Amino acid sequence: MERKIKFVPEEYYHLYSRGVEKRKIFLDHKDYERFLSLLYIMNQDAPFHFANFLKYHKIGEIFNEERDKPLVSILSYVFMPNHFHILAYEHTEGGISKFMMRLLTAYSMYFNTKYERSGPLFIHPFRSQHISSESQFLWIFSYIHLNPLKVLKGKNTPTHLLQSYKYSSYPDYEGVKRVESKILDLSLTPDFLLETDLNIKIYEKWLKKYQGLPLISLK
Repeated sequence: MERKIKFVPEEYYHLYSRGVEKRKIFLDHKDYERFLSLLYIMNQDAPFHFANFLKYHKIGEIFNEERDKPLVSILSYVFMPNHFHILAYEHTEGGISKFMMRLLTAYSMYFNTKYERSGPLFIHPFRSQHISSESQFLWIFSYIHLNPLKVLKGKNTPTHLLQSYKYSSYPDYEGVKRVESKILDLSLTPDFLLETDLNIKIYEKWLKKYQGLPLISLK
């Protein structure tokens, strides 16, 4: 299938995909960990042999590895049981395509080996939206971080529930100190999104809209 959206350097894009036949792509904590580590280490121009790395290191040590020049800047992300969302900025022509190919190929190989399956894991091609305005940027940024509310249950406020979700960049914007923060390039994030109090107000503004609208199509 030919891609409708052509990626252009120095522009922002919402990237997302789901498992084929709407199947789950994350079945346990280790699967999420693997995708997190790949999101970090595959975002570089140089090749990286993950299997060789794991012969001598634990998976969490991947965030101590120095990377070559990043292919994209990642501003936010979330992983759900059968799909994921990423907000990215393309630096050079072909950066997003190369990054996504490496990310999805590496994870698919891991998943198929672990669960003794074959064939495509993700729908092809991955979906994308060009971010063309500030309001669209704020909506996608918030939408990505609000996604876990579909599965999180509890008496805490939505923002406290989201902060407990490990497979999202939301905790990084709420000041939680963790190694996964290295995935993000905060230099391209608007300053007001880095201020916790203002950030919470933004989520509260979009929460009602999020709960009342259908999800972005993953067909």
